[in-house]
Amino acid sequence: MKQKDLVKVDVNVQEFKEILKDITQNSSVISLREHVQHMRTSRYEHCYHVAFYTYAICKRLGLDYISAARGAMLHDFYFYNWRNKGVEGQKKFHAYRHPRIALNNASENFELNDVEKDIIVKHMWPLTVRLPRYAESYIVTFVDKYCATKEFFAFLKYKKAMRKWKKIKQLRQQEKENN
Repeated sequence: MKQKDLVKVDVNVQEFKEILKDITQNSSVISLREHVQHMRTSRYEHCYHVAFYTYAICKRLGLDYISAARGAMLHDFYFYNWRNKGVEGQKKFHAYRHPRIALNNASENFELNDVEKDIIVKHMWPLTVRLPRYAESYIVTFVDKYCATKEFFAFLKYKKAMRKWKKIKQLRQQEKENN
């Protein structure tokens, strides 16, 4: 028997969208588009990317891809700017406290199963001491780190392109002045 190839995943985008439909149409979740998560990525985009990759991996592995995608979409469901140094403890304790805040917000807006709850509250493992209980929770944890890293390097690429564009603009301006 051949081992499943994790790179070749049969992804049904319509099925994925349908799984998240009630979440992505929720006004509180939609408002996450206004909050920056990593550099230039909104919190909504970040959660959506984590949910999509999680869906694909869990589906391929025969895991509970529905709960995994839903939990992943809600893993950063909080509304404050954790970079705000003016609020006592906000930046310092963010990594430890936001999973519980996200779980409380998600529980107020949606009916959650045990897998979804575990994903949300433990997605910051190993910073959070308690181990994830489900394979789906570990997958979200690692996909979250992957997406954050990818978003960071996309930002660096953007900054580099902007510096190059500014240089070209300056050179054109100098050319105009010299002619």
